[in-house]
Amino acid sequence: MAAVPQRIYERIDNGLYDDESDSWWGPDSPFFLMTTSLNPARVGYLRRVVGRALGPDLAGRRALEVGCGGGILCEEIARMGFATTGIDPAAASIAVASRHAAGAGLAIDYLRGSGERLPFADGAFDAVFCCDVLEHVRDLPAVISEIGRVLKPGGIFCYDTINRTVASWLMAIKVSQEWSQFAYLPPRLHVWEMFIKPQELRGLLAQSGITWREHRGLKPNRPLWQVLWQLYQRAQGRISMTEMGSRLGLVECDSLQLMYLGYGVKRGAMSNEP
Repeated sequence: MAAVPQRIYERIDNGLYDDESDSWWGPDSPFFLMTTSLNPARVGYLRRVVGRALGPDLAGRRALEVGCGGGILCEEIARMGFATTGIDPAAASIAVASRHAAGAGLAIDYLRGSGERLPFADGAFDAVFCCDVLEHVRDLPAVISEIGRVLKPGGIFCYDTINRTVASWLMAIKVSQEWSQFAYLPPRLHVWEMFIKPQELRGLLAQSGITWREHRGLKPNRPLWQVLWQLYQRAQGRISMTEMGSRLGLVECDSLQLMYLGYGVKRGAMSNEP
């Protein structure tokens, strides 16, 4: 798998993350839906697989989130017990994350930087997380290689991303971004050609010294017609983003057709897994 061609990468609007307003934590922001609709399933999964790989005692363990944005997931990682670092190329997002963590009483080290060139020593972290990010980067092989480099042997890499399927083209691009009667995300937030098939990601993990362990799918918690109805209600101004987020969420499933979560373990040392 190669880096994304420039003509495709130019179609994605990663400048959205340079917004200096507190859009990450505003309850009517689409980004805040990660807290209400995605994090319950995602964080539950992450806690489970981290415990499987590293054990229940995380005292003294270091974790990195690559592409931390405004800190919505980073704060959950810190609450797991890790000494936590977040890195992101958007200075505005880093500023928002730092302010919110301070207000929450969380000691998280935030810095600006790129996943393609992580400013950390080899084997610096026991865990690396990269969620809602892999489908946004220009050079995915370089990012995965860098993650493998900064992981300790036996350390865990956790991620989620979007599969490149007809289903994801319809739901993540057309319904979520383009069709005005349903859309709730900014246009050009995602580009379908940058979505990642599970087998492509598994290949990159193997090349970076990370042994893939599993994938789990994510799907809406309601039937499709109910999802579309809630999206339509919000687009018509009949319910708020907050109300929609309280009704719609994602749950784990076996199908990888839309979003999927997964993890791998850095080769070279024994982990706690059977």
